[in-house]
Amino acid sequence: MLKQFLSKLPRKALKSDERSESPRTSTPRSSSRTGPSGVGGGTPRSNGGGNLGPVRSNGPKRMSSAVFPASVVAGIEPLVPFKDVPTSEKMNLFVSKVSLCCVTFDFTDPTKNSIEKDVKRQTLLELVDFVASGSMRFSEPAILATCRMCAINLFRVFPPNYRNGGGGENDDDEPMFDPAWPHLQIVYELLLKFVTSSFLDAKIAKKYVDHSFILRLLELFDSEDPRERDCLKTILHRIYGKFMVHRPFIRKAINNIFYRFLFETERHNGIAELLEIFGSIISGFALPLKEEHRMFLWRVLIPLHKPKNLGSYFQQLSYCITQFIEKEPKLASVVIKGLLKYWPITSSQKEVMFLGELEEILEAVNMVEFQKVMVPLFCRIGCCINSSHFQVAERALFFWNNDHIVNLIAHNRQVILPIILPALERNAHNHWNQAVLNLTLNVRKMFVEMDDQLFLSSHAHYMEEEAKQSSAAKKRKEAWERLENAASLQPVTGTTAVLVTSLATSIAC
Repeated sequence: MLKQFLSKLPRKALKSDERSESPRTSTPRSSSRTGPSGVGGGTPRSNGGGNLGPVRSNGPKRMSSAVFPASVVAGIEPLVPFKDVPTSEKMNLFVSKVSLCCVTFDFTDPTKNSIEKDVKRQTLLELVDFVASGSMRFSEPAILATCRMCAINLFRVFPPNYRNGGGGENDDDEPMFDPAWPHLQIVYELLLKFVTSSFLDAKIAKKYVDHSFILRLLELFDSEDPRERDCLKTILHRIYGKFMVHRPFIRKAINNIFYRFLFETERHNGIAELLEIFGSIISGFALPLKEEHRMFLWRVLIPLHKPKNLGSYFQQLSYCITQFIEKEPKLASVVIKGLLKYWPITSSQKEVMFLGELEEILEAVNMVEFQKVMVPLFCRIGCCINSSHFQVAERALFFWNNDHIVNLIAHNRQVILPIILPALERNAHNHWNQAVLNLTLNVRKMFVEMDDQLFLSSHAHYMEEEAKQSSAAKKRKEAWERLENAASLQPVTGTTAVLVTSLATSIAC
């Protein structure tokens, strides 16, 4: 009964077309002849699997007529299973089924076009199975039809309110899930199996998986649906691996997304996924590193520590940084200088993340690179040790639990101990947290065991400096008191400046 019902739809739609005198060139078949440009920028956008927009003027009537075209490929009925046709006709049937799936529906209303949606879903599942079976090499019309179908179904513009939960103050919001995902998931699966198929000739496919197609694919990374971003991540990585000619363009396009995020919007949902892709790309860089890759580290990865929603992609960013240092250890000093440049002052949570990443870097650093940055580095660590936020102070003191870092410190204790000792002494006398106090005393004990003579001389110098600072503070206070007394004896007139009591203006770390 269902098959008989479906077979009647094309004839009904055809009559509707004849009444409206609409040409057959508006069907998916004619659109597929537009060449590579029809895959990228020329494809109509749909929202969440919605209608194709201004291309189809008659709404529901055109929808019904295009779902079941009488013959997309001459003599081939698209609803016939692959097993019912000879091998010589399977690729034509594949093109016919793919063209059938170029029609999109509105998934916000589950009751609308339910029969057509189910037919399209079953057709997509057939296509996935056919591509996965790898029975024959894809012809150029099949490649064009597949790319066009994926573009029509996937490429869409997200509404403005779809992007507002991208990061920052809305990090705790629940992600929005696309109602069309059960349908989109099958299209993504088809595209993934198609790209990774050994029967796809990359030399032919690169004409259709072109720069425009890749740019539109990258735009989808701003989707708030994490399931969609995960699929996109896998597909883009496979495209990068298969189409070597597109690799420089893909890197440049991803860089542009990072630049826009850093310097314009600070809002994007897919930064973590894009960094994860780059993490695997970096591991394949040849040595010595090209200048392009060094500039990516300095201009993109290090500044990515600055945005306030760092926590949403910090793990992937840290992995990329570590990959660079493993490739070229002398970059460690460059990275540490960059971290010190963007060190957070008002965010204790980010400070803890920075300290964790810093420890990972120091585990891989050699002595030469460590000596280049040890003075500014331990000045900053000293400030962290004195932080009133106990997690920051605790995380900084944990550095002395790392054997490699302790070895670096021991070899350079003549420089490091005089920098760190004042922070340790202030903590030992003033810090409110007992755990931080205990860790401070342990670190202090480690320095004594390293070199007790150096510790005693550094401690004596610290006491002298404290005495000098106390004396200077006392003199400043007396000077202010004299000025205040002198000012209080002067009559106040309308234009006379009034001397007020000074406030403590010490600059905190």
